[in-house]
Amino acid sequence: MSRTVVITGASSGIGQACAKYFCDKKDKVFITGRRASLLNEIAKEIGATPVAFDATDTGMVVAALNELPETVDVLINNAGGNTDLSPNTATSINGYDDLPSQLFETEKSWRTNFETNLLTAVLITEGFSDRFAKNARIVTIGSIAGRTGGGGSYGAAKAALEAWTADIARKFGPRGITANVIAPGLIEDTEFFKGKLSDDRRKNLIEATFTKRAGKPSDVVAAIAFLASPDAGHITGQVLPVNGGAHLAR
Repeated sequence: MSRTVVITGASSGIGQACAKYFCDKKDKVFITGRRASLLNEIAKEIGATPVAFDATDTGMVVAALNELPETVDVLINNAGGNTDLSPNTATSINGYDDLPSQLFETEKSWRTNFETNLLTAVLITEGFSDRFAKNARIVTIGSIAGRTGGGGSYGAAKAALEAWTADIARKFGPRGITANVIAPGLIEDTEFFKGKLSDDRRKNLIEATFTKRAGKPSDVVAAIAFLASPDAGHITGQVLPVNGGAHLAR
């Protein structure tokens, strides 16, 4: 039976691979992201419906709901990324130019990572609260950084996703709706590192795994497919690591 699937952050990497998987399954797939032209190109290629907007902006989320489906069977909260890897444009505010800039930079790092990784998932999920079908599936992409304590504000935002997911799993559970987190480790063929992953860092991350390889988007998609399936109806509020053993969930 065809399902209606919404995937945020679907213009590249894991989100794009996930969208292709569900389109190949003949599901009705809606993909979202900020880069409209790229989103439209991908949607045309795989047969999805694109809805471009910035999920950190509440007004844009509210407006986008008019273009998104009235009933949702599967929601994949994939939008996010470590914004500390992007150029830092923090500046002083309120005229306090004579104060050290470090606190302003710290504030921007924490606000931006929490908005990008946590607020996006919260706003989209709450926006669909009354649209989730019975036995719907919510899968949110976390990170190994949420468990290992790495990544500063990024890791903290991903850890917060886990606590929030437990809360909505409890909230939606009586409707047969599940909510889980997938926490990847190193996944290549994505835009995550924005060209800033050194050879030494990559080597160390791979060496930390049991499988001695980097992950691929398809590894994460396989886990998403299971948690989004009808067979996973009694798994909720959980965190599933996809990291080759680099960090154990125990």
